[in-house]
Amino acid sequence: MADAAVSGGSGEAPGDVSAFSPAREEGRGGIDRRAPPTRCAVITPALAKRATRGAPERRSPQSRLEEAVGLAAAIDLDVVYSATIPLSEIRPATFLGSGKVEELEGVVRAEAVDLVFFDAALSPVQQRNLEKAWSAKVVDRTALILEIFGMRARTKEGALQVELAHLNYQRSRLVRSWTHLERQRGGFGFLGGPGETQIEADRRLIGDRILRIEKELEQVKRTRGLHRASRKRVPYPIVALVGYTNAGKSTLFNRLTRAEVMAKDLLFATLDPTLRAVDLPHGTRIILSDTVGFISELPTQLVAAFRATLEEVLEADLILHVRDISHPDTDAQAADVSDVLEDLGVDPQPGGRVIEVWNKIDRLAPEEREQVENRAARGGAEAPVPVSALTGEGTEDLLGLIERRITAGRVTVSVTLAAEDGEGLGWLYRHGEVLERTTDEDGAIHVALRIPPDRAGLVTRRFGARRVHPT
Repeated sequence: MADAAVSGGSGEAPGDVSAFSPAREEGRGGIDRRAPPTRCAVITPALAKRATRGAPERRSPQSRLEEAVGLAAAIDLDVVYSATIPLSEIRPATFLGSGKVEELEGVVRAEAVDLVFFDAALSPVQQRNLEKAWSAKVVDRTALILEIFGMRARTKEGALQVELAHLNYQRSRLVRSWTHLERQRGGFGFLGGPGETQIEADRRLIGDRILRIEKELEQVKRTRGLHRASRKRVPYPIVALVGYTNAGKSTLFNRLTRAEVMAKDLLFATLDPTLRAVDLPHGTRIILSDTVGFISELPTQLVAAFRATLEEVLEADLILHVRDISHPDTDAQAADVSDVLEDLGVDPQPGGRVIEVWNKIDRLAPEEREQVENRAARGGAEAPVPVSALTGEGTEDLLGLIERRITAGRVTVSVTLAAEDGEGLGWLYRHGEVLERTTDEDGAIHVALRIPPDRAGLVTRRFGARRVHPT
């Protein structure tokens, strides 16, 4: 397959999902890991209201810059320069004004910058013009997030989803860089007609690869559907963790499940979903699902590619929205998560299926912590739960609330078992919440069981209608 030019003719292969990774070998447009880390400049435009068409900014320019630097650090880039650039209007050719482009050209040259991370969505023309002006590789927010996801994916499904998103992103950025391959000869004989251009060939190859990946992901979607159907036959409610990246979801997941999922103070530390069984205080068993973290301006290609994974959230009985309550932009982060949930068709408001979990209370000063706990206490039935996933504070209250929400609306039945029916007793413990168990003098076992209404028929069929009595 011929190489395709991406982002100004740098020559990356169109099917390569690591086009901007520091792990690539020299000679293919990337950086050898044996070489020093790639020197990176981070530029965050601060748009005036008229440039954003009056839409209010949820974050301060400084916090946006800090997040952008965190994204660069998540992919092992050496950030040697970072700045916020005030911008009154977006220029079609270069995004920035000509004076600012020249000023940053001097910075790139003085700091020996190899890569500029521009924390906004750039058009192919803007990206190419900035690369020419600065004589350095330029990547926008979408490209960098795609690259981070490519590095974090560990399963075949995750790799396919990232590759699909990356190919859709690259397809619009193929540019002319093969003047010696302007046309491939077509037709028969020595004087065949003009064939397709190199760009057309690359676009066709990318399109073919996209179709193959989409077929594979359809199979993944069917497989996930079968898994969900099998889980529904065993009444284990699904509880999904969602939240802004680095809010502490994986740490909370490890705390509740005693698992060892990767959890670091790093943006997008985990990507592939993980499911584990958890027993609640009164014996109710649930399946806890840890999902990918969200972020502001999450690329639409990723949301579309990861829809099969995010369907775990759609099918969940409860959704725990984990917030880093110690972060200065916690409200803005919560709004971004709500936007993604709404895009997926989930009502993000607390109550219903969503429980807000205010994580990292251990990082708060005593006065701030008292205020947070008082705010939570005034929340009533929709109150958030303050916790520290790191220390375990508040997690017992969280598990208790999950159990109350899961068991709300369930019915209680009484079952009588013969003394020798150990298999039936085990079945009851696996499929419901045993509230009470007593044994008669003759050995008969009486069990009070709480189950969902639609599961009462299972108990009736297995143990006989005469021995099942609503209480």
